[in-house]
Amino acid sequence: MKKIFHLSSCNSCERVIDELKLKNKKFIFQDLKTEPITEQQLEELKDKAGSYEALFSKIARKYRALGLHEKVLSENEYKNFILKEYTFLKRPVILIKDSIFIGSSKNTLLEAKKELI
Repeated sequence: MKKIFHLSSCNSCERVIDELKLKNKKFIFQDLKTEPITEQQLEELKDKAGSYEALFSKIARKYRALGLHEKVLSENEYKNFILKEYTFLKRPVILIKDSIFIGSSKNTLLEAKKELI
């Protein structure tokens, strides 16, 4: 499977899509704003990523606004926040076969490029 969870309004997501040329590679695109992630999808991502925390964006505006930076969150809390608010999913999340790539760091993109070859 080749799929990307992204926001069409996210500059980093669009940069990654362009840099990896995903539109030319038969990817399934899921815009989280118009098609929210389901609990089953999130479970599958968590199984690949190892934890909900790995999928959680600590740079989301609401992270500080809700005072979450001052708390120790459980895995279940990470899961619930991601399901309630799409901005808490670290983006983009790219699935290529059995591999998962989370975020837009240079290292993540390098690893994703290797998988796409």
